[in-house]
Amino acid sequence: MAKNDSSVPAAPALYGRAREILEAARSNIARTVNTTQVIANWLVGRKIVEEEQAGKRRAGYGDALLTDLAERLFREFGKGWSVRQLEYCRSFYLSYPLLIESRNSSVSLNALDIHEAMPGEACKPGQLNSNLSWTHYRNLLRVSRDEARTFYEIEAARNAWSARELERQIGSLLFDRLAKSRDKKGLMRLAVQGQEITQPIDALKDPVVLEFLDLPASPRLVESKLEQALIDNLQTFLLELGKGFAFVSRQERITLDGDHFYIDLVFYHTVLKCFVLIDLKVGKLTHADLGQIQFYVTYYDRERRTEGDNPTLGLILCPDKNDAVVRYTLGDQQERNIFTSRYQLYLPTVEELESEMRRELRYLAPVEAVTGSRKPAARSARKKKALE
Repeated sequence: MAKNDSSVPAAPALYGRAREILEAARSNIARTVNTTQVIANWLVGRKIVEEEQAGKRRAGYGDALLTDLAERLFREFGKGWSVRQLEYCRSFYLSYPLLIESRNSSVSLNALDIHEAMPGEACKPGQLNSNLSWTHYRNLLRVSRDEARTFYEIEAARNAWSARELERQIGSLLFDRLAKSRDKKGLMRLAVQGQEITQPIDALKDPVVLEFLDLPASPRLVESKLEQALIDNLQTFLLELGKGFAFVSRQERITLDGDHFYIDLVFYHTVLKCFVLIDLKVGKLTHADLGQIQFYVTYYDRERRTEGDNPTLGLILCPDKNDAVVRYTLGDQQERNIFTSRYQLYLPTVEELESEMRRELRYLAPVEAVTGSRKPAARSARKKKALE
């Protein structure tokens, strides 16, 4: 009589499906826990604000209220409930007063009908998004400007940034770096819609922040070491480059009449539908460097572009550049398909970005005087308004 064989392996398809179910359940449980924590903290923040508004707001009242509440909550619920945490809850409610739509000020957690945001669903800034955890919102509370906070909120939800990724983008002043190249209307769209890529300049940043490489700003830094560090940290580098960049190759060889040339990094942009060639420089940018990237772009357009691809883009990443040399060498091509961006091996400050913008404005005026072109002056005026 045959015995039951309990060691028969499960079919691969069955295992795969069971694994999918359990992974989805784990993800949903984690998201539900995160959402519940966010709502609870928002409700606690609202109760604190209502209590403070009902009081006489005499000196020390708010501090005493939070200290007493923190002590009681700590005794019952343990670590995690401090005066600092309660201050976050209060700030959370004040910054997001419409996070949960309810006309009943006494609404409880159990009475709320929580909307679960679905992937690809339009983001509604200021309203509860189940894809954002309490740690996400705590990072957002660090952003004092409403327009910048809204931008980061949209981008974090849309791109499924982890809390750590959001923290880095805030720390690297992503909003300010993207805002540099936009006029006042473009700045408003950035603040209410997030990053929308319709032309090459929309996809590029200046400066590009590479603090994650942990490389010292040293004159002994060589391009091969910089390139290797970027490849070793490719995932973070792609996050810094922004949406749409897909890595293709490094040190891609071009051979013409027996001479070999090498393109440092090649990417494809899935939104703009074009190749992006990146040339790395560790010294000051020269007109010879600009001629080299022009050569690479022209070659790629003639030999590597396929049907459906848009014109190739060239980008030089360098620690320093002479804006006047760039403008006189590239001319109109600078606006069209060849770009230069500074890279920084440390996190920038708002003051540094404003200083760069003022420097660009100084370079634009002499170009108009020499060429007679009105186009740079118009761009200068737009940037000046955006800065104001």
